[in-house]
Amino acid sequence: MQEVLKQIEAIGIVPVVKIDHAEDAVPLAQALCDGGLPCAEVPFRTAAAADAIKAISNAFPQMLVGAGTVLTTEQADAAMEAGAKFLVSPGLNPAVVHYCVEKGYPIAPGCANPSDIEQALALGLDVVKFFPAEAAGGLPMIKAMSAPYGSLKFMPTGGINASNLNTYLDFSKILACGGSWMVKADLINNGDFEGIRALTRQAVEEMLGFTVAHVGINCDSAEDARAVSGSFASLFGFAAKEGNSSVFAGTGIEVMKNGGLGAKGHIAVRTNYLNRAIAYLERQGIRFNQDSAKFNAKGQMVAIYLADEIGGFAVHLVQK
Repeated sequence: MQEVLKQIEAIGIVPVVKIDHAEDAVPLAQALCDGGLPCAEVPFRTAAAADAIKAISNAFPQMLVGAGTVLTTEQADAAMEAGAKFLVSPGLNPAVVHYCVEKGYPIAPGCANPSDIEQALALGLDVVKFFPAEAAGGLPMIKAMSAPYGSLKFMPTGGINASNLNTYLDFSKILACGGSWMVKADLINNGDFEGIRALTRQAVEEMLGFTVAHVGINCDSAEDARAVSGSFASLFGFAAKEGNSSVFAGTGIEVMKNGGLGAKGHIAVRTNYLNRAIAYLERQGIRFNQDSAKFNAKGQMVAIYLADEIGGFAVHLVQK
């Protein structure tokens, strides 16, 4: 159960996909995976839901496909039999939640007030859906409610889109966000899976927010590093700032005093969410140099190098 929730957190966005025709399930799943989101919540609001979940599970066993709008234990059984790896409901039905917990199935019931949350905690849950998110008060409501409830995490759904996604994800008690802006019904029904792939890619890029932080230049000595940094300062007015191992010229150029990783130097890339960025790149087969990881005082990873160079440059990700 916890492993599935960890995977959902690493992905960050759960596309909520209403499928009217089961034959659309596989090309839709392909578009989501190609776009960078190997995850989907298929609501039990159409007769095709169970067949769609089964088709996705069979074609993409590595994909996290779940069932949404699970209102009864019968629907829970149908979802589980179809291959759903997690269940979501719009509200908290204690009988349904207890049934799923007893079977060891991850379920996130909808909670919109403290009474719902306390029922969820009593049933042994540590993740709940917050629905309808924007209509129920949005992030301010989540922050106000979460304060008394320790490690409880939320999956807000309803009104989440590209413009407010990161506002939610920036809050540490948000596990992931559910949304349908990249998988609108008209796109699915019109068979525009390339459009879905493009919107999914945009959603991932918006979430991760990759930007170049700085470029590193390798020098053999502190004296050489100061000279190189000084050249950039005199030419462009970049202020030189010396540290223990390097000298920065402004914020975009780091000159290493005694060499460093990368035959030609290194490139640092910032990201909004380092752990999600690592998971995203690992799904594409990228390897990381675990020995290079750096952590802050709270034990949170703040930087790590890719295992392989690109064009002679070592590349490391940096938490914004």
